[in-house]
Parts: sequence; C-alpha cells; structure tokens
Amino acid sequence: MANVEKKVNVAILGATGRVGQELLLVLEQRNFPIGELRLLASARSKDTTITFKGKQYPVIEPSAEAFAGIDIVLASAGEEISKKFAPMAVEQGACVIDNSNAFRMEPTVPLVVPEVNGAALANHKGIIANPNCSTAQLVVVLKPLHDAAGLKRVIVSTYQSVSGAGKEAIDELEMQTHSVLHEKEMPPQVFQKQIAFNLIPHIDKFLDNGYTKEEMKVVDETRKILDLPELPVTCTAVRVPVVISHSESVTVDLERPLSPGQARELLASSPSIEVWDDPSKGIYPTPIEATGQDPVYVGRIRHDTSSAQGLNLWVVADNLRIGAALNAVRIAEYLLEHNLLKKFAHAGS
Repeated sequence: MANVEKKVNVAILGATGRVGQELLLVLEQRNFPIGELRLLASARSKDTTITFKGKQYPVIEPSAEAFAGIDIVLASAGEEISKKFAPMAVEQGACVIDNSNAFRMEPTVPLVVPEVNGAALANHKGIIANPNCSTAQLVVVLKPLHDAAGLKRVIVSTYQSVSGAGKEAIDELEMQTHSVLHEKEMPPQVFQKQIAFNLIPHIDKFLDNGYTKEEMKVVDETRKILDLPELPVTCTAVRVPVVISHSESVTVDLERPLSPGQARELLASSPSIEVWDDPSKGIYPTPIEATGQDPVYVGRIRHDTSSAQGLNLWVVADNLRIGAALNAVRIAEYLLEHNLLKKFAHAGS
C-alpha cells in the first residue's frame, strides 16, 4: 500500500473464521498501519488467542463497548451478525467494511472494488460493502472491457470452490473424498448433494425466477459496481470440488469491435490482472495456481463464434483474497490514502 504514516485501530469481527484468518494474513503481508488490534468472535471462541506479528491477542465477544476507540472494523461474521453489530460500530465512530450480504444492495451503502469504483467511497456513511466473491473478480475484468468497447451483455458461469461456504464445507469435501476413496458412505451435511467427485448447480436458495440467490447477487452487484443498472447480465453458479479459488467462464457482447489480441493487451495493462493465455503451450490459469495470489488471472481469450462482437474469457482468482480479505484491506487502504476515515469518524453519533 501507499505510505500512510498514521496508525489506525482495527477490529476484526469474525476473527476465528476462514476469512477472518485470511484478513490477518493480508494485513500482515501488506504491513497495514495498525495501532491497536481487537479480535472479535462468538462466545464459543471465548478464551481463544490468536497470534499476529508474533504477539498473542485474546478473542473477545462483540459488543458496543468492544468497538470503542476503533477506527476500522473488518467484518466477516455473516449477514445476521453484521446487521446487529455494524450499526453499533458506526455509532462508536468506526467505519465498517463488511464482507456479508447484509448491506450490498442498500442504496446508501457503497459496494466497492477499489480498482473499479473506488471513487464511490467518498460517499460512504460509515458502512461499506464488500461484494460477493464471484462478482469481485468478474468486475475487475469487465471494467476495462467496458471502458474500451462498451458492455452490451454479460453471460457468466461460475465454478466456485467449497471455501466460499466456510470451514465446515472444506472439511466436508476432505472427509467425503476420503470416504469415497475407501468405498464408504458419508451423507452430505453442508451441501445439498455429495460434493466429492461431483458438481452442484445450486448455491444458496432458489428464488421464484428459477435462479439461485447466489446467481442474482452476481447480476445485481455487477450492475451496481459498474454503475450500469440496465446491463443485461445472466449467471449460472456451480459448486465444484475445489478447496480454494473460483473460476468463471465469461462471455461478453460489446458495443464496439475488440479483437482477442486487443483484449489481451488491454487486460494485461491492468495492475490487478495477469493474462495467462497461450493454450498451445498449456498456459491458462487454474484454481491451484491462483490460490494464495493477489491477481485476477485471465486466459482462453477468444472470439465468440456466436456473436459478431463477442469475446469468451476464462477468469480465475483466490476467492478468500480477491473476493473477501484482500479487497476489504484494499478498501481500508483507499480510505486512509484519500483521507476518507475522519470525514465519517462520528457518522452515527
């Protein structure tokens, strides 16, 4: 991050979860200027300690008092927890960057991927929403394409890793895989069907229109982040037996011609994107290669044979970083770099 001398007090809400742990890792890797660090989690984590930069920190239960003196709250504890505690934190003078679905489509809450629409942070009122993990990596790729040639339509199919459903989902994949290999049965508990050696076209609940809630998140959030409320977007979301990193097959129809070669050059010029696209040499991104990495990887860029001005792309990114922890920390960095914290330091008082 850019050099910011001021240290800020940070709380992580949901510190013991998978994303909470990734937040701590990213904060350390990026040398975020932390003054005081407070780790918050549910009562079942009472008496737990977590090591950060060689120091032990106790895990405490969230409460209004727990947010006193905190500048930034990085929340990754789920929708209901965020709805309960985010307003409390704002009342205490903190800015909340929330990873849940609680506030994403609220008209007054910015939904932000900093390299795409960071300017929207100037209008925040104390709560900032982090997008769905699939949306986050998608819009990083769509933004430069739209700026260059204009988006006319977007079709996306996601291949989402089990880590998007939490630690219990990772455990289920690992134990179920072991059971299948040893010819034992292990009925699904986290997922609707067996995930080991299988695909499940069902993430979150089904809605009346036949889409899942996850699919409609991608549709609605993409439109909001790109500020294209009428953009035609459709999505099919699929859970796959991969531990970390989401993949997406993306088709775009463009208003103006853009060749695959031009698209490669355009995307490669983005600091957040790495283009791996030489299939004849086996060069294209996969989830294993993206895991633990910061870029959004793009490959298989080619002309869409069904559309005169269409392109097909393959997009891969670490969902725990791009879709959650890294994006949240980048939002916090943007707030500091643009002096947007103190403007709303007492937004709720």
